[in-house]
Amino acid sequence: MTLPALLENRLRLPVVAAPMFLVSDPTLVTACCNNGIVGSFPALNQRDSNGLRTWLEQIRAGLVKDAAPYAVNLIVHASNPRLQADLKICVEQQVPIVITSLGAVKDVVDAVHSYGGLVFHDVTTRRHAEKAAEAGVDGLIAVGAGAGGHAGTWNPFALVAEIRQFFDKTLLLAGCINHGHEILATQILGADLAYMGTRLIATQHNGADDAYKQMILQAKAADIIHTPAVSGVPASFMRQSLEQAGYDLNQLQNKADINYGEKLKPINDEAKAWKTVWSAGQGVGGIEDLPSIEELIKRLDAEYRTALQRCQQLRLQAQ
Repeated sequence: MTLPALLENRLRLPVVAAPMFLVSDPTLVTACCNNGIVGSFPALNQRDSNGLRTWLEQIRAGLVKDAAPYAVNLIVHASNPRLQADLKICVEQQVPIVITSLGAVKDVVDAVHSYGGLVFHDVTTRRHAEKAAEAGVDGLIAVGAGAGGHAGTWNPFALVAEIRQFFDKTLLLAGCINHGHEILATQILGADLAYMGTRLIATQHNGADDAYKQMILQAKAADIIHTPAVSGVPASFMRQSLEQAGYDLNQLQNKADINYGEKLKPINDEAKAWKTVWSAGQGVGGIEDLPSIEELIKRLDAEYRTALQRCQQLRLQAQ
């Protein structure tokens, strides 16, 4: 494994909880960190930068002594008017890990490195990965086909294989990870950490609406639609929520405008859409309950250890 010192011997499981728009909050972050995985949230989940500072203080106050590090997601896109203010707060508060999306900018990486923080960057193709590596990021998050949120279309085998041809730092893999054996599978494939999103929505500790969680329990892989129509960037949403929000399913390949400034306005139609159009990955078909974070991580840990033993048995059989 290729883990930076910040993460060595601090994780119960090699897992990072993905930052989920309008879902991840301090309750989810602290529950994840206190149970041994990296918790994260998007800075834009708070209405303004002062709110971001408040959340960071709340998270630090809720962490136990040996908690895993936490992360903040910054949208590095020209339409995000809060980027510089939020980045400044992350530097002031010395956020351990900053997850960047929609733009790998060396100045942002250098700012986080100035206090010893780490930068992990979302990528969906080799070209994006190469640009992020050139910017000096500490880790790449390979968001493969089938993942929730702003997912890519590359098969994870192909995406990991090509990234590993030129990148030897920390690699995370996202897409349909619900169980401990799937966490181990990401490592066998060549990644260092699993990046888990949808499974964590279907728990008791986050800001998701109860109807959102129930829809995840009822949905199957065939219900996930990958479309740019909601945010301007291709993302995965549940068909049922798109229909409820009035989207024409025949027009979902029409690209919306990317504008993170407008998204911050509560009265904006797009902001409303993100509250009612619910994202999820193709792994929904393997989610059947709503455990606490503590219960879920305990289960994942047991599954992971069992999978390790199975691998050892297979190794012996192959000798």
